[in-house]
Amino acid sequence: MDEVSPTQPGNFKDEWGPMDDVRPVFSTGVGINEETIQAISRAKHEPQWMLDLRLQAYQIYQSMPMPSFGPDLSEIDLNEIKYFQRATDHIARNWEDVPDEIKTTFERIGVPEAERKYLAGSAAQYESEAVYHNLKQDLESQGIIFMDTDSALKQHPELVRQYFGKLIAASDNKFAALNTAVWSGGTFLYVPKNVHADVPIQSYFRINAGRTGQFERTLIIVDEGGSVNYVEGCTAPNYAEDSLHAAVVEVFVKKDAYCRYTTIQNWSTNVYSLETKRAQAEANSTMEWVDGNLGSKVTMKYPSIYLTGAGATGSMLSIAAAGANMHQDTGAKMIHLAPNTHSTIVSKAICHNGGRADYRGLIKYTKAAKRAKSHVECDTILMDQDSASDTFPVNDIETSDGTIEHEAHVSKISEAQLYYLKSRGLDEATASQLIIMGFLEPFTKQLPMEYAVELDRLIKFQMEGSIG
Repeated sequence: MDEVSPTQPGNFKDEWGPMDDVRPVFSTGVGINEETIQAISRAKHEPQWMLDLRLQAYQIYQSMPMPSFGPDLSEIDLNEIKYFQRATDHIARNWEDVPDEIKTTFERIGVPEAERKYLAGSAAQYESEAVYHNLKQDLESQGIIFMDTDSALKQHPELVRQYFGKLIAASDNKFAALNTAVWSGGTFLYVPKNVHADVPIQSYFRINAGRTGQFERTLIIVDEGGSVNYVEGCTAPNYAEDSLHAAVVEVFVKKDAYCRYTTIQNWSTNVYSLETKRAQAEANSTMEWVDGNLGSKVTMKYPSIYLTGAGATGSMLSIAAAGANMHQDTGAKMIHLAPNTHSTIVSKAICHNGGRADYRGLIKYTKAAKRAKSHVECDTILMDQDSASDTFPVNDIETSDGTIEHEAHVSKISEAQLYYLKSRGLDEATASQLIIMGFLEPFTKQLPMEYAVELDRLIKFQMEGSIG
């Protein structure tokens, strides 16, 4: 974490589905120490270098303070978290081989259906580890590697070792250190030179039990001239105890390559989502973050792009919806390290029922970033007097010939727009919903159709009772 499904709606709890009656086949229990980490590594049959890396990270984790900025994290008791839970004893390549109780959960949120309709590949993680992954043969035959990171460590150890932790060191922040110590699951995706995987490849992450820690470790490498469209979804049921999702994501976009990384998080309000996501874009490459945050008790997430090659382009398009008992602290970092680099950040937020959504971002031009350009937009709609939003932009400019644009708006729903729509026969609730969806259109139009429809449904459901 850097500084700076279709269920039938009955009540808000139902939106995340019920807690599943699934007992883990293996668990390290509550709490963390060196024995916990050794048990995780031993259960995974890892090489010694990974265990050594984990133990070093654990020492760093113990020595680092909690973040000194952003939301209040004082209610997290890291000693009461279950750090590793294995839901099944194998990873299925055939959907029919997934245990019935787990399969029902993912079918309820549409994972296998989406795969059959339009996905090039699909994976599902339940608690700490993957339970399913599959990639269409035509992409597999072109050399694309798509699997959980645990499997990649076994099958492609040299490739994992080459890139693991190279963008995000354990010393980056406390939760990056914790992730490195206890990581499990996540996505490993490698696209060879000049290979294009433009049909979306999807991973889905589910936390089921309370007091659970999920520490996905995702590693994506898009080689020269390649392209990929990766989508991940996250959800958890509503329970009485808080859980923690502390992911680390590293993305390498080589020369002339393209990567789009889309995230739709629909966590319940019992989840702390504290993530560190970073990408490196080489010469004439493009890296795009598309980030949707629709739930959680607290989210702290600031995906960054290091534009290391001349002509590299980076963009972030995000939405955050914060309702009762939600604090969304999100943003982006664009680090320009080469000439003629370009970046764009568009952040949209909706706050209702006393929710809070803050933007925290950084634009940095080094001396080498000649003729760099950047544009930042932050727009927030406050639905009531109890909701709040702040913007914390930082511009660090070391070159004299770069250009940067920044604009921020905080407003209520336009009375003029509302009056116009009501004059056409719409009631206030319907008119307000239309205005909100129009406000979010720059985000939703970037999603595959199935995701755009589902996002529309989720937002309308979350907003029920707050408008009209």
